[in-house]
Amino acid sequence: MPEELFSIKGTNDGLLVSLSTTEKWQSVTDALAKRIDDKRAFFTGAKIIVELGARPVPKYELSSLKALLERRGLSLSLVRSDSDTTRQSARSLDIRTSRNSGRAASARKPSLGKPADADATGSRGVIFRRTLRSGRTIHSEGHVVVFGDVNAGAKVVAAGDIVIWGKLRGTVHAGALGDESAVVCALDMNPNQLRIASYIVTSPPGKRSDILPEVASIRDNQIVVESRD
Repeated sequence: MPEELFSIKGTNDGLLVSLSTTEKWQSVTDALAKRIDDKRAFFTGAKIIVELGARPVPKYELSSLKALLERRGLSLSLVRSDSDTTRQSARSLDIRTSRNSGRAASARKPSLGKPADADATGSRGVIFRRTLRSGRTIHSEGHVVVFGDVNAGAKVVAAGDIVIWGKLRGTVHAGALGDESAVVCALDMNPNQLRIASYIVTSPPGKRSDILPEVASIRDNQIVVESRD
């Protein structure tokens, strides 16, 4: 099963993919590729950190993993390994490396409520305590709360709900792993694009001038936006 071959967790630096240190390399990478392809919307734009433990990975195997990610529009930003062979392979491919340290281990499980940096990710949830500016992205395998605006050109992708305590002008995708019960809430909702699971809407022209908090959810196979006063 894929769960035995790899695990995916959130950190403030990207999605941390821990690969099996004992299973066949081809089996591991094939399973990872299938997971990314099945959940492409969730992975889009994420930075990938690969953790390999003490497994010695030669250059040709690490190169194949790098190419696998790049074909799917993802970048391999860091390799964590205790193997000299693996770290040398990464350096020869111009990939940053680090050892598996206690600090790295603590970063794998961010607590809900911890401020997240730009391009943040999380496994349980992310609270972002400032405006998300154009070009920035948040990924979370849980919920996302933004205390600030989401500017045009910014993007939030969450497996759970998305709550914007400010103006929503960018792109949001709640329920990115297929949860149709997810919702998007904002004090001022005028997104460039809003997605819940596989449903998509954009803001209609001529949006009313009176601003009220709104909640977007799926009802009768379509996204419905309602005011909350």
